[in-house]
Amino acid sequence: MNTNPLLDFSGLPRFDVIRAAHVTEAVDALLAEGQRTIEAVANATTRPSWDSVAEPLAESLDRLDRAWGAVRHLNAIVNTPELREAHNANLPKVIAFYTALAQDLRLYGKYRALREQPEFAALDDAQRKLIDNELRDFKLGGAELADAQKDRFRAVQEELADLSTRFEEHLLDATNAWAHYCESEAELAGVPAEVVAEARAAAEAEGKAGYKLTLRMPCYLPVLQYAESRDLRRRLHEAYSTRGSDLGANREWNNAPVIARILELRREAAQLLGYHNFAQVSLVPKMAQDPDEVVAFLRDLARRAKPFAERDYAELAAFARLELALPEMAPWDIAFATERLKARRYAFNEQEVRQYFPEGQVLAGLFRVVETIYGVRIHAAHAPVWHPSVRFFAIHDRQGAPVGKFYFDLYAREGKQGGAWMDDAINRKRVRGSLQHPVAYLTCNLSAPAGGKPATFTHDEVITIFHEFGHGLHQLLTRVEVAGVSGIQGVEWDAVELPSQFMENFCWEWDVVREMTRHVDSNAPLPRELFDKMLAARNFLSGMATVRQLEMGLFDMRLHTEFEAVGRLRWPTPQALLDDVRHEVAVVPRAPYDRFIESFAHVFAGGYAAGYYSYKWAEVLSADAFSLFEEEGVLSPTAGARFLDEVLARGGSRPALESFVAFRGRPPQLDALLRHNGMIASP
Repeated sequence: MNTNPLLDFSGLPRFDVIRAAHVTEAVDALLAEGQRTIEAVANATTRPSWDSVAEPLAESLDRLDRAWGAVRHLNAIVNTPELREAHNANLPKVIAFYTALAQDLRLYGKYRALREQPEFAALDDAQRKLIDNELRDFKLGGAELADAQKDRFRAVQEELADLSTRFEEHLLDATNAWAHYCESEAELAGVPAEVVAEARAAAEAEGKAGYKLTLRMPCYLPVLQYAESRDLRRRLHEAYSTRGSDLGANREWNNAPVIARILELRREAAQLLGYHNFAQVSLVPKMAQDPDEVVAFLRDLARRAKPFAERDYAELAAFARLELALPEMAPWDIAFATERLKARRYAFNEQEVRQYFPEGQVLAGLFRVVETIYGVRIHAAHAPVWHPSVRFFAIHDRQGAPVGKFYFDLYAREGKQGGAWMDDAINRKRVRGSLQHPVAYLTCNLSAPAGGKPATFTHDEVITIFHEFGHGLHQLLTRVEVAGVSGIQGVEWDAVELPSQFMENFCWEWDVVREMTRHVDSNAPLPRELFDKMLAARNFLSGMATVRQLEMGLFDMRLHTEFEAVGRLRWPTPQALLDDVRHEVAVVPRAPYDRFIESFAHVFAGGYAAGYYSYKWAEVLSADAFSLFEEEGVLSPTAGARFLDEVLARGGSRPALESFVAFRGRPPQLDALLRHNGMIASP
């Protein structure tokens, strides 16, 4: 066994022994190995073939992807100064390697030869799709540029990677650095007991009296929803809304200059490739054809949704004025008023529901759905982990053959990036005749167990778990054995949310929910009466939620289409553009200190740049896909087998639209999405 755990590929990542000191040695060794493989393939004088080009490159790059993926993952979920330093020191080398690879004319020529040979037709669908994707990506990577332009393109890509990392670090540091201490429990009136207990424990852990409040979501959101102190709500709202901005506590973490430079460089990279703007580049590998199509799609949904959103907001403001003595509802009052109105209208609140969703029961219910419709078996397994709270599971088929494995890291903690996501640890591929099974990371930021009781989740948090598990299934249930198009690899970004949003729908089905609820104290199942109230409230203020997503999607697409380089500004600042978008679609006023853009990590630190519209785009697909289960039976193994065969198993081996049509028997329709969101008729 290699003494450097990052160079050991005999099994799962050895997270129990990986240290920051291992990173540079492993990265240098794997980059050197990758370069040797590139030279051998590029300089071979034999006629290019799948076995002489695609296979050796895939094997070498898979090792680099696995090792660097583990480093990247650890940097996101157990961020320490040592690990951050090691990650950031090696990131430029990794980016430089992949950028040079994408510009290698020798390899580009090998893949062109593969595409033009008669033998191309004899390859399977996945192999042909990979070759086509590689040719596309060589062009997008700058392979056809002149040498001077290649050098500049490489420098741009390296700087962009550094800026995205810096954006992410600023946001994480700003979130972790802020805290507010309450001296007495009276200041926390209305806040759920579980949150109060966690705040007390956090203060005690620092040797302090009172209660420590943070900006991590399991603390922040309940305070905004339930705290009776308006001043406390405003304090947290302002701190959260100014993270990573000029109004934040530490100006060194101001993301505004980072964003300005990112936009400038993205536009420069696009123009080097011959495009007018970054949005055009972003859409080349996506389902949508051009920015105008995306903007038209979002505006069409906005036209349908905004009347509902305006009605929602008017009702909420009237309730706040008449029942809560808030003549003018401020941004920090909205979540509070929402919970009070929901409780008034439907006679329940999320904290009451939460008691029926303990972690063990939720996961058992989730696994039951997956096992029933896809015919697999999920069970706990053992693996080295990066934190004691991380759980590990294995999936097998009906015959007991291995399918894949996954890690579940559910709880929020210091040093862990906020949000929820899935990432690949190992991708399915065939290596010299043996099959490499996929492994996935599933990450959330939910409340940990407290007071000797198991963790309990709100229904919204349960939906988040199902959502991320849908991404995981896309990665784990693939049957494709070609690296680059198995699992989520090669799937169009605006279709990647289809399996995740599809899974959310099961959280609204009684046959599913009744099996995954047990009261944390009494062990009683969720009463049908309470579920019916939840169902009645499903579309509560859904108009407001919809236009919020459309606002972010429109801002993102227009930002990367319309925002000109420095010196030729159509919009003086990104905020000016956001104000214009909000004037068009938004209904909720924003606080004067609102700095949402500086924390928009999906676009400036994630993979959603000129792609945030994907959530709504894919929701059309997911709602329409689930409508077949509504027709044939929510837990129908027949419908499940079709979805598995035509969507999940196919990975990126064919266009997502072809997979959808093969499953549904027709192109996608908007009706199911509008029905699920309660927007099927004029208000």
